[in-house]
Amino acid sequence: MKKSLLALAATTLFALSSASVLAASHVGAPMAGASAPMAPAMGSTAPLSGTKADAKAMKKQAKAEYKAAKKACKPMKGAEEKACMKDAKATYEKAEADAKGTHEMAEAKTDKERAKVMSKVDKEKAEADQKAMKK
Repeated sequence: MKKSLLALAATTLFALSSASVLAASHVGAPMAGASAPMAPAMGSTAPLSGTKADAKAMKKQAKAEYKAAKKACKPMKGAEEKACMKDAKATYEKAEADAKGTHEMAEAKTDKERAKVMSKVDKEKAEADQKAMKK
């Protein structure tokens, strides 16, 4: 019971922190204590920006969120559990693509390289969606 509550609290904390950062970025107001820009929202085609350190932090957060999502799927049974796991995996793969794209965008020097990175990230996200639909 204690572990379930802890997992629920961690998941809620991640969701709230992500939502507040995204809300602050849409309003244009800086968020107190925010030091690194967040990844664009899922399905967004906004340019990826940030540093290699931001990409590393994004990967770490994606892994933590994936682990929490898998844990949330555990109590479910049958088709519901399977669907939950598929969604968690697809979301994780999209977040990984964003992190990888942010890292590659930090290394890109020309507009042509940036466009190539964006198309690669969009392709990886589409593949993650297709994989989630197939299974």
